[in-house]
Amino acid sequence: MVNISSIAARTGLGSSLAYVAAKAGVDALTLALAKVLAPRIRVFSVSPAGVDTDFVPGRTREQLQKTAERLPLGHITTPDDVARAVIACLVHLTSSTGIVVPVDEGRHL
Repeated sequence: MVNISSIAARTGLGSSLAYVAAKAGVDALTLALAKVLAPRIRVFSVSPAGVDTDFVPGRTREQLQKTAERLPLGHITTPDDVARAVIACLVHLTSSTGIVVPVDEGRHL
């Protein structure tokens, strides 16, 4: 099982307090489900930040690019980056469960 969270759960910054709280809840739920469902089902939370979509009203690509330039990996996260993380959880992380996988170009550092 792969839940989609957000860096907002870790930073406390997001589009609204409800969003931040909901994403933190997703991460907590991920941990709890990993304990309850093991060993039959592995559970992950993929935690993106600043994905190049229209999700945040008024956020421009230029704003995303300025932020990306300050990050360790220096580029904007794409929806495909998030999808690859989900695939990695399902296919490659066979000895892991209950983890939050950041997809944030190093923003969490």
